[in-house]
Amino acid sequence: MKITTLFLIASLILSCSTEAQIYPDPEWATNEDPEATGWGESERTFFRQYIIDSTQITGLVIVHKGEIVFEYGDIKENSYIASCRKSVLAMLFGKYVENGVIDLDKTLEDLAIDDVSALMPVEKQATLKDLISARSGVFLFGSNGGDFRSFAPERGSVKPGTHWLYSNWDFNAAGYIFEQETKRNIYDDIEAQLAIPLQMQDWDKSLQSKYSNDDISKFPAYHMWFSTRDMARMGLLMLRRGQWKDQQVIPEDWVAEIIKQRTSYQEAQKSVPVLKNDGMDLGYGYMWWLIENTEDYRLKNAYSAQGAMGQNITVYPEIDVVLAFKTKSDYRRRNSIQTQMKVMKKAVEMYDPAE
Repeated sequence: MKITTLFLIASLILSCSTEAQIYPDPEWATNEDPEATGWGESERTFFRQYIIDSTQITGLVIVHKGEIVFEYGDIKENSYIASCRKSVLAMLFGKYVENGVIDLDKTLEDLAIDDVSALMPVEKQATLKDLISARSGVFLFGSNGGDFRSFAPERGSVKPGTHWLYSNWDFNAAGYIFEQETKRNIYDDIEAQLAIPLQMQDWDKSLQSKYSNDDISKFPAYHMWFSTRDMARMGLLMLRRGQWKDQQVIPEDWVAEIIKQRTSYQEAQKSVPVLKNDGMDLGYGYMWWLIENTEDYRLKNAYSAQGAMGQNITVYPEIDVVLAFKTKSDYRRRNSIQTQMKVMKKAVEMYDPAE
């Protein structure tokens, strides 16, 4: 009797372990009966109608336990992912932090970093760690817009590491330093570290290009183009703590570092008050947004890559779910950040395993 009980427990553990390690092959697997796993048919119908009626989303996919349970629009087309690029860069750092090629504690002075507008002595004391957590205290303009620099304090008024500000100068400089220290082009590294191991279906390195404005900054924005279903692969890699099938693609410890809170939602909202109006409380890690202050168990410990116009990868570890959606800028479509937040909530409000 005891042997039988132990066998059943072992079988259950093995079953759960196997289920937790589902990955797509070159083609994604689709759950043919999502209702049986908690994704009700009427809920999916209402969600689809919401996307059509109330958003400008051009492609969306929900992955549960490694399989697609919902898709909408064109999930194959590559398009600009805006600031989601920063979260992708964060993933690339791990390998080089682990092997010592990149030292996050090096200062801008150590790294010989300066710009069109010369850095102040206090700004040169910012570390690479400060840059990737948006806490550098360097309040210069980046090559591109789309940040919260308008909320910046006076230059030189705060010490590095003591004030959070989402600033493209930090992120662009981090990309420049990544290439300087590794001697690798960011796009080559995406291909080697992510596109090939994850068997991305739509990755096209020829589409990738940087944007620079040398009159403002010598650090270009490393823009990226991905498909929705390939963005979901990156989300699944994060969900699986850097493992893809039998390969540890990103160090597990680094995934934990990426999503460790560096800035609370209270501090982020104090620095940038408009964040209070977004409809969700977000803290910040290493170039990933952290969902905080929620009572919904499905949103607990969730984290997100977000980009202008409606680009998004959100990982929900408590329920083994990844959401990815896109709004192709070429179509002149745009979603507000409030709409993005609603989609992030509504996507998992459909899920009820008790049904």
